[in-house]
Amino acid sequence: MADRPTDDGVPAVVLLSGGLDSYTAAAVARREGYSLNALTISYGQRHRQEIESARRVARDLGIVRHVEIDLALSQFGGSALTSAIEVPKDRDLETAEIPVTYVPARNTIFLSLALAWAEVLDASTLVMGVNAIDYSGYPDCRPEFIDAFERLANTATRAGVSGQRFRILTPLIQLTKAQIISLGLSLGLDYGLTHSCYDPGPDGRPCRRCDSCRLREAGFAAVGTIDPLLPG
Repeated sequence: MADRPTDDGVPAVVLLSGGLDSYTAAAVARREGYSLNALTISYGQRHRQEIESARRVARDLGIVRHVEIDLALSQFGGSALTSAIEVPKDRDLETAEIPVTYVPARNTIFLSLALAWAEVLDASTLVMGVNAIDYSGYPDCRPEFIDAFERLANTATRAGVSGQRFRILTPLIQLTKAQIISLGLSLGLDYGLTHSCYDPGPDGRPCRRCDSCRLREAGFAAVGTIDPLLPG
């Protein structure tokens, strides 16, 4: 990726999962001049591929500092991503039902950790790749949630009550998956570095049947480009 940043820009904390969306959101923030500090959370998910992907993506973006935190939400369970619940395949993506791949309060927890680090760094901007168009219907990916968390951040922190205004940058929230992919390709991103599948095989290959795989594959098809993670 060309034009790697230095740490001279305005600091921001980006939640970096190793997925397509967080990679693209981070690249947009980098283009806007932010100096990126990445937070990746190993939360007891059923595979480690996305952690490895986050490391690759962080190197590609020239992240100033990459912090990884272990947080075993698997001790709570309650999700197909953090327990033995089967990951649904070939699900109707038009249904309003929230799927069992929803991890209870995950984005609230993740943003709280990012906010704590941002306050230490004197950073006012948190970056997140949430999307409320082509997604699985998770309640913590919606604009209403982001707005509510911004209010919380500015109410519950020393920096906030002292006049610093926190902002959550969500450049993808109203984009389709195809638009996200087009944006990333225009920024020179290598999506072969990423991982999206909820239930990959032992070799790490995507299942192509979970919600995340199907949304990703449809997005690449709509753009007319081959997903680099799929066989040729």
